This record gives sequence, C-alpha cells and structure tokens, in this order.
Amino acid sequence: MKKTGMAKSDAKKLMGKMAAPGATGFGKVAEVVDKREQRKRDQALGLVPFAVKLNDALVAQLHARAKDSDTELNQLVGELLAKGLAAA
Repeated sequence: MKKTGMAKSDAKKLMGKMAAPGATGFGKVAEVVDKREQRKRDQALGLVPFAVKLNDALVAQLHARAKDSDTELNQLVGELLAKGLAAA
C-alpha cells in the first residue's frame, strides 16, 4: 500500500472512532444502549413512536429551536404539539 493509501486508511479509522457509539468527545463516555433496551425504556416512560412527514424548512426550524433552547428534538416537538392542541 502506498503512503497516501495508508494515510487515508488511518483517517477512516479515526473518523470511525469519532462516530462510534459512546464517543461524545471531551473525555465523556455516553451510555451505550441497544435498540431493544431503548425501546423498553421508552415504553416504561409511556413514549410511543410517531412518524410524520414534514417539509425541510419546518424541520430546520425545529432543529434550530431545539438547539437554541438546549432541549432534545422529541421533547420540543411534544411541547409544541401540546401547546398547539391546548390552544385549538
């Protein structure tokens, strides 16, 4: 393998480690939970998966608002839906 190929391979390995589950950066280690365990936790909290299709502009606004308010997207959407339904 050539030197440039080795460099590319090393870079891919590094990027894979950065994107690995549990890699949050700055020395923090996130709890790694498999999908089955996460589903059980969500069910225990009374959460139900609910998929909707939204246009990209609305999704961008939701992501921006969630980032600004430092809340999770699921929590923000739930709060906005609750407020909207209460006002209706």
